[in-house]
Amino acid sequence: MLKASVNNKTFDIQQNATETLLNGAPFDWDFAKTQDGNFSILYNNRSFNAEVIEADYASKSFVLKINNSVYTVGVKDRFDILLDQLGMSNAASSKVNDLKAPMPGLVVDIKVSVGDSVQKGDTLLILEAMKMENVLKATGDGKVKSIKVAARENVEKNQVMIEFE
Repeated sequence: MLKASVNNKTFDIQQNATETLLNGAPFDWDFAKTQDGNFSILYNNRSFNAEVIEADYASKSFVLKINNSVYTVGVKDRFDILLDQLGMSNAASSKVNDLKAPMPGLVVDIKVSVGDSVQKGDTLLILEAMKMENVLKATGDGKVKSIKVAARENVEKNQVMIEFE
């Protein structure tokens, strides 16, 4: 089970081997990747072009452009939903210890310096992966202790890029 928030409207998504359910009703659609970050979607005999404009994998939030309309999408998986139910959703992200690369890529730009105080949602750096620029943001509050990478440096998945106090 997933929960998706699209422009502040929430949807429940369930998928099994034979079908996808959206808010409990069958959702019959088809999509194909046309190029990096672009998709073709067929739904109700209509065609849609979708482009991923921004992807923040740490917070599971995305900005999509579908047929020239922009949508902000947030996704919660079953673990996020369970943390919400237990009242622990903010406990895990209140203080950040380090920023790890969510995927292999190239550091395009670093937006913070050692000693900077950051708050949840502040942009930390930009990572290019699969020809897309991904804005990595702070998942909690902290102070930059050290920066372990430089601009134009390649990083591996889970490599520590920034440490916090």
